[in-house]
Amino acid sequence: MLLPFLDPGEPLLGDRFPLPLDRPFTHGAAREVGLGPHDLRRLCRDGYLRRILEGVYAAAQIPDSIGLRAAALRLVVPPDAVVTDRSAGWLHGAEMILAPGDHLAVPPVSVFVNRRGARLRNGITVSGQRFLRRADVMEVHGVEATTPLRTACDLGRLLHRDGAFAALDTMLRLRVFDSDQLWDEAQRHRGMRGVRQLRAFVPLADPRSESPAESVTRLRWHDAGVLPGPEPQIEVERPFRWSYWIDLGVEALRFGVEYDGEEWHRRTPEQRARDHRRRAWLEEERGWLIQPVTKENVFGHHRDIEGIIATGIREARRRL
Repeated sequence: MLLPFLDPGEPLLGDRFPLPLDRPFTHGAAREVGLGPHDLRRLCRDGYLRRILEGVYAAAQIPDSIGLRAAALRLVVPPDAVVTDRSAGWLHGAEMILAPGDHLAVPPVSVFVNRRGARLRNGITVSGQRFLRRADVMEVHGVEATTPLRTACDLGRLLHRDGAFAALDTMLRLRVFDSDQLWDEAQRHRGMRGVRQLRAFVPLADPRSESPAESVTRLRWHDAGVLPGPEPQIEVERPFRWSYWIDLGVEALRFGVEYDGEEWHRRTPEQRARDHRRRAWLEEERGWLIQPVTKENVFGHHRDIEGIIATGIREARRRL
């Protein structure tokens, strides 16, 4: 049944929609105007709404922005709480701060109250206690959040290895602090949980990485101990045309590894054909050996990425 405010001739929600079209709203506000969970799921499925956070929605026509993210968080985060971890990274504008492979999912809301014995229990936020200095916290459009630098350190020490490494790359990609500042901040966390992991990862973190999965692929290369180590985003110039960029590689050996995700590389025949043409040109015109890998190679118990890299390096040396 067509909802009464939907006009079949209009692609987006219009003035008859009973909730704001210029700001987010909660599922509670939707319930007050007669829209139940089934209606919200249907509107999201059909592209009229998008779910920004758990229990928070916005009209599809509102462009994403830091202001919109902050407005959504203000609906669920109490004024005396501090947004932390992945939620803080998301608020600061890190597009792929979520778990590798999950960058299209709705981010969980992680908040902490900076006083002893306080913990939020509202069914929407993941909460606990964390003691923060005043310098660790900043205001973003009316929301208190850990600074990008503190957020990076918390993610680098508290997440599991893959997520921590990818998060450091992603936070560096914001370009609001550099690797030296990240290293200095990591020293301040001496003695805290997970700081050894953080300190091991900081020298390897790189803002050039363009996706969490690409970051984890680079981590696998370092873990395997295969030398030389990889450089992210190697440019290969083409005459009179845009350059090609290789995800990871060793330019001296002309060997590269590229992560083919479902969204950008394998969803359609056109995407697959484009990648094939590009890699054929790199091999035939520039002598590169490109090894594509997928999530089956990089993640899971049966991953074989380390062997793929080692074999590729040997083959690249023979070709030279």
